[in-house]
Amino acid sequence: MGRVVAIVGRPNVGKSTLFNRLTGTHEAIVDEIAGVTRDRNYGKVEWQGFQFSLIDTGGYVLGSEDVFEEEICKQVNFAIEEADLIMFMVDVTTGITHQDEVIANLLRRAKKPIVLIANKVDNPGNSYEASEFFSLGLGEVFTISAITGSQSGDLLDEVVKHLSEHGHEEAPDLPKYAVVGRPNVGKSTLINALLGTERNIVTPVAGTTRDSIYTRYNKFGHDFFLIDTAGLRKRTKVHEDLEFYSVMRSVNTIERADVCIMLIDATEGLQSQDQNIFHLIVRNNKGVVIVVNKWDIMEKDTDSVKEYTEKIHKEIAPFVDVPIVFVSALSKQRIIKVLEEAQKVYENRTRKIPTSKLNNVMLPIIEALEPPMYKGKLVRIKYVSQLPTHYPTFAFFCNLPQYIKESYKRFLENKLRENFDFKGVPIQVYMRKK
Repeated sequence: MGRVVAIVGRPNVGKSTLFNRLTGTHEAIVDEIAGVTRDRNYGKVEWQGFQFSLIDTGGYVLGSEDVFEEEICKQVNFAIEEADLIMFMVDVTTGITHQDEVIANLLRRAKKPIVLIANKVDNPGNSYEASEFFSLGLGEVFTISAITGSQSGDLLDEVVKHLSEHGHEEAPDLPKYAVVGRPNVGKSTLINALLGTERNIVTPVAGTTRDSIYTRYNKFGHDFFLIDTAGLRKRTKVHEDLEFYSVMRSVNTIERADVCIMLIDATEGLQSQDQNIFHLIVRNNKGVVIVVNKWDIMEKDTDSVKEYTEKIHKEIAPFVDVPIVFVSALSKQRIIKVLEEAQKVYENRTRKIPTSKLNNVMLPIIEALEPPMYKGKLVRIKYVSQLPTHYPTFAFFCNLPQYIKESYKRFLENKLRENFDFKGVPIQVYMRKK
């Protein structure tokens, strides 16, 4: 199951520098999602085979000093609620400030693992000055220089150790579906329509996370967990960066799911924030079903579904092999179809193709259209196998993997999709040295 780590601290202690180092220029990098929000505050980190999502809460304090406490408290409380681990960053060059103490007070009451980081330890002499931060009562102080990367490996070792020790209690091994989408597209209506008032089909699961509500659905031949975050309390809209909160909550929900049921509003079409959420799902290698809600109030003719589908494909390209269902959550129109599609996508995501079958299908396709030559050198793919990951990942073994271009990898992905059903599921294609 996914893990979410948040960096908190007062302004100008170096949160964004650390974020950029861990997600961008560090050897730990796997992926960073550019353009998810205007402050590019979400990234993926891998360290020693362990992956987690990193969220930078930097840049969100609005207003002047006198409203600092209220803003930082909202932000830190939200991070505590949504994250599995908090990195609390302080600045060794200024020592403990009143703002640091405000944040430390909030964190001491939290039942979440906390890693205290003293930044700007750019020379060994500075490390002695970091000892004053022990008085915050948050345990060991990790001294780093975010700008040079000094000691960031030790920091990541500690983060991974904490995340491994404080893993979530897993819900029983059933598919986990999350209903995601921007505010007011009908998430709560869809969840209520699915769960209905027949409470005998609803089993709350104890021991799962307190920030996502897992509800077991066992009806009409379906048995799965619905991850419901839509019912969580709504926050005040004053002085808050709502885009930040909705992205952080989406990251948390997507991390915990196998398949994301992504709702959009038929009357508004696919907005930029819908695209952001779609890209979060894809980059996290989760299954996806797009659900167009409020279809009942649209003016339609015989080609409406086809035209609307083409418009969505244009906006989510290049990954368009995604089921799209047109529904009305309010009148419960076609909502069982949503579950049927989610079940198919779950099966596609867990599909394992025997190596012999994979090679019998793919090698003749590759022979018919080989990778382009590079500087007079022939690039030959000899063999393909599916890797043992939680989502479809394929390794193509060849003599010169570094010379295979992205366009040819896309060709291979399209051929995998044509021959094996991976509808609704991102596929990873890797080139390996034979």
